[in-house]
Amino acid sequence: MNPIPMPRAARALLAGLSLAVLSHPGAVLAKAIELLNVSYDPTRELYSEFNAAFARHWKAKTGDDVVVRQSHGGSGAQARSVIDGLQADVVTLALAADIDNLHAHGDLLPADWQSRLPQNSAPYTTTIVLLVRRGNPKNIKDWDDVVRPDVSVIAPNPKTSGGGRWAYLAAWGYAERRYGSKDKAREFIAALYRNVPVLDSGARGSTITFAQKGIGDVLLAWENEAFLARREFGAGSFETVVPSASILAEPPVAVVDRVVERKGTAAVARAYLEYLYSDEGQDIAGRNYYRPRNQAIAAKYAGVFPKLELFTIDEVFGGWATAQMTHFADGGVFDKVCQK
Repeated sequence: MNPIPMPRAARALLAGLSLAVLSHPGAVLAKAIELLNVSYDPTRELYSEFNAAFARHWKAKTGDDVVVRQSHGGSGAQARSVIDGLQADVVTLALAADIDNLHAHGDLLPADWQSRLPQNSAPYTTTIVLLVRRGNPKNIKDWDDVVRPDVSVIAPNPKTSGGGRWAYLAAWGYAERRYGSKDKAREFIAALYRNVPVLDSGARGSTITFAQKGIGDVLLAWENEAFLARREFGAGSFETVVPSASILAEPPVAVVDRVVERKGTAAVARAYLEYLYSDEGQDIAGRNYYRPRNQAIAAKYAGVFPKLELFTIDEVFGGWATAQMTHFADGGVFDKVCQK
């Protein structure tokens, strides 16, 4: 039986499609990839801009479409959600101890995860500053002023918030260095948290409590949150008080190996985090008030970020593992201070 001849127009169309596939295979074979970035509270704006930039970069490089979904909350609570099954391809949390927990309590990534990217997998840094109301009515100048009995302080809960833990450690480190002992630092922390009427679960919640609800005289804030609050509500609504010393905060990032292996997204997830170190990624960090690691990009923002003395968690506390166990574990110093 003879086959029915194909019409000339159909043959031409088929030939054209074949030529298109040979000339532009990516146009037909392009994949749609979805990643989930589980992050901490104040990075919404940063990753909203960065995700769009990475999608453009990946499309130009591979022809594939990438959509990155975001999840935000207190850093400790976010880590627990991933351990409990939230399918994060990457985590971009507030502190290394929270990502360590993904290994310790779920074996979701290797113990040496920090060695896989530069600067211990922390592509940008920040610190803790004091945000006060217009005119600084309580005349707050430094950490000593936040323990005065007439000052109401807003801060996140260190048990659930990475920003809360960094703020606690910034205050403790200042007091220990200024007054010369851990006992004096403990007394300082006790006085500080006696002044805190609201412990929100995350840093963004504390910003809302202070800026929108009008509670408190001073907010212990991520530096980027202080910038954002002033931008959102107008530079005249709030003022940033830069303390004489604070802590160098290094929010880390990591691929969640168990998840990306199951989903087949390992290569894209790795490239996503590596792009944070690119010139564009570093510039986006600077625009969103995070301090870039790249010195050339950091120089571009030299007039934005104030200079202050920064101590590290290793110098004062012996690293995150020790700080977490001593201060924030159940029955640790923070729990005892709050009980009293």
